Amino acid sequence: MAARYRWVSLALFSLLAFAGSVVAIGQPTCVAFKSSHSTFPVVQNRKATPILLSPDEWPGVQRTALDFASDIEQVTGVKPALKNVTSPHPSYSSYGSSVIIVGTLGKSSLIDEVVNRTKLDVSSIQGKWEAFLTQEVANPLPGIKSAYVMIGADKRGTIYSLYDHSEQFGVSPWYWWADVPATKHTELFVDSSGCSHGVPTVKYRAIFLNDEQPCLQNWAFGKFTNGTGAPLTGSPFNHFFYTKLFELILRLRGNYLWPAMWASGFGLDDPLNQPMADWYGIVMGTSHEEPLMRSTPVEWDLLGTGPWDYSVNAQNIYNYWVEGAERSKNYENMITIGMRGAGDLPLPAGEGIPLLEKAIKDQRGILMSVFNVTDVTTIPQVWTLYKEVQGYYDDGMQVPDDVTLLWSDDNWGNIRRYPLVSERNRTGGAGVYYHVDYVGQPRDYKWITTFEQMSAAVARDATRIWVLNVGDLKPYEMHSEFFLTYAWDADRWTPTNIGSFVHSWAKREFDLDDSDAAEVAGIIHNLTRHNARRKPELMNSTIYSLTNYREAENVLAELQSLNVSSTRIYNKLPSHIQPAFFQLVYHPVHASLILTHMYIAAGLNNLHAWQGRVSANDYLAQVEDLFEQDYALELDYHGILDGKWNHMMDQTHVTYFPDYWQEPQVNSMPYVTKVQSKKMPRNGAMRIIPEGTQGAWPGDNIHNCPAGYGCSDPTMTIDPYVPAGNRYVDVALGGIHGFDFKVTSNVSWVKISPSSGSLSTDHPDQRVFLDVDWDKVNGVEAAHLIFNATAPTQFQEWRSVVPPGYPSPTVVVSVTLIANHTVVPSDFKGFVEGDGTVSIEAAHAARNTTVKGLTWTELPGLGRTLSGVTPWPRGGDELNFTAGTGPSIEYDFYLFNTVARGGNVTVTTLVSPALNGLGDDRPLGIALQVDDGEAQTKYFVPSATAGNLPEGWDGMDGWVSNSIIELPMVFQVQPGAHTLKVWMIEPTVVVQKIIIDTGGVLPSYLGPPESIRV
Repeated sequence: MAARYRWVSLALFSLLAFAGSVVAIGQPTCVAFKSSHSTFPVVQNRKATPILLSPDEWPGVQRTALDFASDIEQVTGVKPALKNVTSPHPSYSSYGSSVIIVGTLGKSSLIDEVVNRTKLDVSSIQGKWEAFLTQEVANPLPGIKSAYVMIGADKRGTIYSLYDHSEQFGVSPWYWWADVPATKHTELFVDSSGCSHGVPTVKYRAIFLNDEQPCLQNWAFGKFTNGTGAPLTGSPFNHFFYTKLFELILRLRGNYLWPAMWASGFGLDDPLNQPMADWYGIVMGTSHEEPLMRSTPVEWDLLGTGPWDYSVNAQNIYNYWVEGAERSKNYENMITIGMRGAGDLPLPAGEGIPLLEKAIKDQRGILMSVFNVTDVTTIPQVWTLYKEVQGYYDDGMQVPDDVTLLWSDDNWGNIRRYPLVSERNRTGGAGVYYHVDYVGQPRDYKWITTFEQMSAAVARDATRIWVLNVGDLKPYEMHSEFFLTYAWDADRWTPTNIGSFVHSWAKREFDLDDSDAAEVAGIIHNLTRHNARRKPELMNSTIYSLTNYREAENVLAELQSLNVSSTRIYNKLPSHIQPAFFQLVYHPVHASLILTHMYIAAGLNNLHAWQGRVSANDYLAQVEDLFEQDYALELDYHGILDGKWNHMMDQTHVTYFPDYWQEPQVNSMPYVTKVQSKKMPRNGAMRIIPEGTQGAWPGDNIHNCPAGYGCSDPTMTIDPYVPAGNRYVDVALGGIHGFDFKVTSNVSWVKISPSSGSLSTDHPDQRVFLDVDWDKVNGVEAAHLIFNATAPTQFQEWRSVVPPGYPSPTVVVSVTLIANHTVVPSDFKGFVEGDGTVSIEAAHAARNTTVKGLTWTELPGLGRTLSGVTPWPRGGDELNFTAGTGPSIEYDFYLFNTVARGGNVTVTTLVSPALNGLGDDRPLGIALQVDDGEAQTKYFVPSATAGNLPEGWDGMDGWVSNSIIELPMVFQVQPGAHTLKVWMIEPTVVVQKIIIDTGGVLPSYLGPPESIRV
């Protein structure tokens, strides 16, 4: 779930240049649905302009042209003629006066003839990787008056020009994989000046199908096989499956694939897999542990001889690699070099570097021999610096300059290291291997989506290869598209236009108007934020506080609101659009709500039982119902479109073992308990639970006072700057027989709502809110509230049948409310202490300074509660500073009392998880300063040994699990107005929130809500 994010999470620059509903995500538009003096007709008056290609064109382009013609038919109902035309030709007039001509420079004789005859300037794309241009030209060929030419600099450039137009016409890349119907138009036109695109930001843009069991594998068995799979491996991933995937990748402007590998062998399972990839135009590769195009360990376990250990079995492994190179030499591949130990584990201790250097030297020798080249640098190669392999490199292991260094994240979206300035001129360049799906410590995450982080990689020239581990692919549809779209053209992204991607995506996928598209964008944004806070696999019943800051109930209310919105839009959509909306929006929202609600209800069940409340049983029933709803929703997903996606949500995801990373064998309901509701509690029927406590009165409870017995009645405090604005007391039923209650006060400045009521087994809880009229409070005053429970009219009849001495429903509890009327000077502007804390969202600064072109800049969409701020722009000279010399951002705040902390306050800065991406000699750091006092600097990510991650990263309460790093610093501060300055030290720090604790901060997952600002 969503899972897993960074600022580049959502948004893309979208230009809507023409009339109609063109939605171009990440590219300028050149499509219109009304004719004008500057348009060329594709379909007009129910007549389609014919499409011409040369027979000597690339087969992949020929195939894509078939898709292009079919896409036009899907949109308009009219299919254009698609013709192969030999050039030169005695007469072209038989094809019509206007045509569309498609082809690749230097490959298509037809395109070359057009360019030569018209002197069309193609210098902008000539020789450029995957570039294309389109435009109308006059008299391109004898007998043809005008043509719309679609020209690629190479095979994929031409393919992208076709799919680019298809998307603008109204065909989503997800038309098959997410069942998005084409948007209908009666007529299609293209702008005469056409569209163009230069060299993509990232050269090789890949997805990786990994951890593909059980969902993708089970689904593929039913969809693409007769149930038997490949002869040796049993894998269902044959060419019928892969060709669907190849087309999707190309429509998403990707070009590269790491195939499924857990129990599969791409080159072994189906002899058509590799040639079909090449025919479509997909560059094939293998993962970090699969050198020389062999699926390892699957193929080695089946076909290898001896142990997978190059120190003792080099010849057999060498021969195995030769076979892999031979099998793939005729296709376009990116060759993985290097190796890891058996089972994707490190190489034998002490042998890593020399053994790996020998293996790589031998592998490059194999490539030269098999490919029959004298210059091995002409063969694209990649070495993935995954886990301990990065340590080998950092310890000085030599790797050829032409090999791409593929830097890995920590499997959780935090890139371990970026290329240093000194490494950015390598001929092989660098790239990033990134996860939105993972199996391993501290816990698997493979169910519903979360997010990603790539802007820093662009700024640091890690743009040769990007690989996204998408697991089962679904339900990572939108996240996969964003990753590939950003890799295609990162220049279109800035912090200020983040947000437009989802809006445009919603319009394209569901044919929504602007209002509903904006609502869907809000749904996705807030759902992503929720699932980024903590992955669903790491959820339990006490993650969100059940007692403090109304945290759990606010989280639940947010999700319920999203569910209401997604349900409303789902219900108003035409039936042919609903399956796509269900997969892409409704199911992730509803699944996240069910799971979160289940855990919170389980937590409340246990809490209410501890407090002696019969409502614990209601929460037990909720948990049981939600547990069944979870499975019912899974069946709904599997049943859409007559079972097209059966098994795609098979992943278990409910109740992991506390300290075990692997998914559970089965979904099991969270722990719940039951109270005996037929028996009256020892201290009577009424239970009183003030806000902010796990205790309950009357009676003994370890949370009522330190001793746990003989506790006095409860006391609460309030001030004018409590963010919620009021306090509450829960009045609860503690037995089978209900009671009437009444609340009275000795002062007039407390408003009690409601001040009376009746509780029964059908209505076992009542929340009583306490509001203060601050105009009537001077300084510190106390109100004494009396909660009085009396037996209802049926009590006399009930009493006659209970044993003597049984507790009476009549109970009286006193609650003291202390109101502290704090006052801020009229000339102060800033955040005000309330509830013993000042909580500030980092984006809400009073002042911001720029130093050497760097400025703290908001990254909307990042963060557990609002957003984040980071020094911008990134990259460049990688400037860093000492405290007080770099860019700063300032926050004004007002304190009333620091006595509780002995004149000290603790300022805790919440920063996004990150690693020392510029090396451990440049540890991440930040500096804080209060007023003109001495600045404090904290370097917060310690060094880690090779192959390991730093202390604090791991565990159920580590900063990866919590999606935050907390940085506390203590300052001596007196009451009054102050300014907090945050100084840049290192460039990649992202600050989300600042919490100033004067003694009142309570435990919670998200921290106190933002303080009131005056």
